[in-house]
Amino acid sequence: MTNSVEKAVIVTGGGTGIGAATARAFADDGAHVLIVGRNEDTLKETADGHERIRVLAADISDPGAPDAVVGTALREFGRLDVLVNNAAVTGFVALDGLERASVGAQLGTNLIAPVFLAQRALDALQATGGVVVNVSSAGSLGRRAWPENSVYGMAKVAMDFLTRTWAVELAPRGIRSVGIAPGVVDTGVGVRAGMPQEAYDGFLAQMAERIPSGRVGRPEEIAWWIVQLTRPEAAYANGTVFAVDGALSVT
Repeated sequence: MTNSVEKAVIVTGGGTGIGAATARAFADDGAHVLIVGRNEDTLKETADGHERIRVLAADISDPGAPDAVVGTALREFGRLDVLVNNAAVTGFVALDGLERASVGAQLGTNLIAPVFLAQRALDALQATGGVVVNVSSAGSLGRRAWPENSVYGMAKVAMDFLTRTWAVELAPRGIRSVGIAPGVVDTGVGVRAGMPQEAYDGFLAQMAERIPSGRVGRPEEIAWWIVQLTRPEAAYANGTVFAVDGALSVT
């Protein structure tokens, strides 16, 4: 890959949390970044003060989204070096309360959209020796269960499988595929999913007591790892999913 000054990056779910932190980290590193999300206002908040960040309000689960997203990046930047599949939606519901529409919506955003975004980006990534970064979750690693979050966890397990498979499939084309599995990170996702703020704060405090590192993570910490894994110095990392979770997944 070329140096970071020339790098062009797509980050989905760039309006909040890990996506917003990742977009800013790439921009601060000299990259040009296209952030994608449904809410234009939050995207603009991410881009505020960062002239290298461009905004595209789009639903990545729409069939036409891959062409729109990748096409916009190529028009804006003339190249594509990194695709960060970060966007995700969740819902805390047990099996007996699941509805077909909500399951379909989660899988559409969390799993199906990344597949076709990556597919559409292949030629552009091959031209630059680029990288696909799939953001999954340490909560779905190994033999762990995730009560009341089964659909979200299912999609993240599948994302890890895609990361490994794409690494093998795409290596002959010079494209790497890596994954980041964040642990409990204070992104506000619980509140956006409908959890009261007090309940979300209580959840974070409870989890901090269980995490060996003694605290929950910050979005900027996950963003740092994403940027590092796309550097030329990381070129031998391929097909691996990196857990960044304060050691919770190994307890």
